[in-house]
Amino acid sequence: MKIAIVGTGYVGLVTGTCFADMGIDVTCIDIDKEKISKLSEGIIPIYEPGLENLVKKNHQAGRLHFSTDLTSVLDDVEVVFSAVGTPPDEDGSADLKYVLDVARTIGQNLNHYALVVTKSTVPVGTAQKVRQTIADELQKRGVDIEFDVASNPEFLKEGAAIKDFMSPDRVVVGVDSEKAKTLMTKLYRPFLVSSDRLLFTDIPSAEMIKYAANAMLATRISFMNDIANLCDLVGANVNMVRKGIGSDNRIGTKFLYPGCGYGGSCFPKDVKAIIKTAEQNGYEMRVLKAVEAVNEDQKSLLFNKLSRHFDGDLKGKIVAIWGLAFKPETDDMREAPSLVLIDLLKKAGAEVRVYDPIAMDECRRRIGDKVAYCNNIYETTIDADAVMLVTEWKEFRVPSWNVIHRTMRAVYSPTGNPVVLDGRNIYDRKELQAEGFTYYALGK
Repeated sequence: MKIAIVGTGYVGLVTGTCFADMGIDVTCIDIDKEKISKLSEGIIPIYEPGLENLVKKNHQAGRLHFSTDLTSVLDDVEVVFSAVGTPPDEDGSADLKYVLDVARTIGQNLNHYALVVTKSTVPVGTAQKVRQTIADELQKRGVDIEFDVASNPEFLKEGAAIKDFMSPDRVVVGVDSEKAKTLMTKLYRPFLVSSDRLLFTDIPSAEMIKYAANAMLATRISFMNDIANLCDLVGANVNMVRKGIGSDNRIGTKFLYPGCGYGGSCFPKDVKAIIKTAEQNGYEMRVLKAVEAVNEDQKSLLFNKLSRHFDGDLKGKIVAIWGLAFKPETDDMREAPSLVLIDLLKKAGAEVRVYDPIAMDECRRRIGDKVAYCNNIYETTIDADAVMLVTEWKEFRVPSWNVIHRTMRAVYSPTGNPVVLDGRNIYDRKELQAEGFTYYALGK
């Protein structure tokens, strides 16, 4: 079986590589010539654990190919996955330009039956636009070629994408023909222990499922951040609250961890898009608007705590930031809380030093030399007034606090101690205080 994946970003590359690993002949397409050239050499544009080795293995085995020309492979493939970007417009709606460009190219060059599958996260109704675009191009050519359209939203967690694809808890496929259903069943059968995990729906429902899932997870995060902020005010411990409500099997424990705000490529964009979709249909998503507002405020929380500690004067203070990516096991900094914190600290006159195990190059690409880049967490703390933990990488979990205390300074601190601000609640207050730090966390 031969398929094409258009778009070699995070979703497209993982999808294509995993299909190839199951023996399917896959060609990944991208208009970026430099990216395709590097991929052919085994150099991948993103960090995802295990992906580089899997790309090299399947490329060398002749199952995974890379090209800049979709038209050159259309005659050979049965299925075309569209995994191109859908960046948010200024009003928050998803930009479908690239999705429809792919559809247009298919319509202009299709010569036999094909199933066109939208893998990108797109608003409800996009599949119909894709279908119409292909049909319009076929009509211009004066040909009548059968094709189907399907929706197959991805549910990959950055940092665990290979595992998520290889052992999915569910695969959602929106179809409106038996032929499309048969093809998608054939494609995904090798990945599914139980056929119950392959969920076929109508196409609009499949498109909605992706947005609804991400919106629900974002809601849980913002809800817990709101609860943590209230715990700070009333003297409760959010960790105890989290365990108490998480033990209710109607609620569960996942995504109930407070932090300094969600980021990444999915939650911020998808929450905005579903809000915009509702507006376009005359409805207001009041809960999700609050979710978004809480999240934006949360990204400033560590800065606000530090500013209060120093009585509003951060000029000349040295602040170490541990973690730049929006979450561990990725170099993705899209909508990352670290970017908001860096911007606020610089505007307040502070000097900022940063370290992240993976995302340093991505940070340089985004903000250049606005900050000092360090080789490890200990280098960031030399003569620093404060440390902010922003991303909970494993190597940050058990630092040598006695070493850090000796390298930091407290000459400007009202408490006489250097400051640690724990944006992920992973440290123990008593331990930090015993080591001579002033410790701030979220909701405890």
